[in-house]
Amino acid sequence: MQPGPDIIGKENTVLIKGSLPFGRSISRVLVVQLGDIGDVVSATPAFRAIRENFPQAAVAVLVREGFGGLLEDDPGLDRIFDVRKRPGLLTDWILEPLRLIRELRRQRFDLVIDLRADDRGTYMSLVSGASIRAAMRYGHMPWRDFFYTHLVVPPEPDKRIRGAAFQSLDVIRPLGIDTADPVPRLYVSEETLERVRHLLPERGAAGNARGRVTINPFARWKYKEWDYGKWAEVIRWMGKETGYVPVLVGSRDEQEAAARIAAAAGAVSLAGKTSLKELAALLSLSAFHVGVDSAAPHIAAAVGTATITIYGPTDWRDWAPEGKNHRIIRPRRDCVPCREKGCRGEGRSECLEGLGTDEVIGEIEAFIRSLSQGAGGASGA
Repeated sequence: MQPGPDIIGKENTVLIKGSLPFGRSISRVLVVQLGDIGDVVSATPAFRAIRENFPQAAVAVLVREGFGGLLEDDPGLDRIFDVRKRPGLLTDWILEPLRLIRELRRQRFDLVIDLRADDRGTYMSLVSGASIRAAMRYGHMPWRDFFYTHLVVPPEPDKRIRGAAFQSLDVIRPLGIDTADPVPRLYVSEETLERVRHLLPERGAAGNARGRVTINPFARWKYKEWDYGKWAEVIRWMGKETGYVPVLVGSRDEQEAAARIAAAAGAVSLAGKTSLKELAALLSLSAFHVGVDSAAPHIAAAVGTATITIYGPTDWRDWAPEGKNHRIIRPRRDCVPCREKGCRGEGRSECLEGLGTDEVIGEIEAFIRSLSQGAGGASGA
């Protein structure tokens, strides 16, 4: 079992375009993060830094549709906008973008910060109407440089900044925006917690004196996943030997696969039964979370729940939750991590296929012991 990556220091990104101070008062800020769920969660320290540095400003974020629920209870955010998709060429490509553009321009933003390198974020930053637009410079997309007034660059542009949260923070640090608290954090309202507490017994996941453990075997990309049959063996073992109640989680698209795993393991599945906000609440009520490299470990860590995550070809040093209560399991192969999308581009990872159930069970046992020896032990509400 490998510990999660240590929290690293600043990467000393530097400002290469634009000047400071901004030359005008900042009363309205828009932060653009159009990445996946894990990217949004990892950006929360940057949101917090912006709020701390502009305490009187209205701070809004722009995320992909469906992700805003995770941020609704964040006390540092005043408004959440989302990029929606609606079926139909006219709606998706013309009407919805126009609606969003009108709404953004109506806010009269002074500053927009784009935390992601893609064309859509660049476009939305430009059309927002903000006179100050900042982003990281990426060499493979030089055309973006013309649309920003302020650009920052890492000291070694060809190397990835270690730690997902620091990738966002290092966009804003050269702008004089920083925080002493770089840990990703999500907020869950008591109303949402109560709703989930009532849902659990209805779905057969009431837990016991020791608590429940959430398990997510699913990832957006199959090359990150571990064999479902092996998952069933591990989950069956957890239910019989650890004293915890195992509960599978996942999206609506993963509901059928989760039901099959749960049936084989004699466990409960809540996959597809919760909203994203309710999933965050469920994870916060868990003793710990077990899964693969996906959004769930990021959410779990951000609500204060310990995690143990299986990594294959992806680099855990870039993406794993940080801190002493987070651990990783990785195959013992020289090629790990290869950072490829599966072996030979086939979408399957031999390193994960060779990872045995006994090894994973042993790692989870050691993880449980480490949590039990810590303050408060491993228990769930």
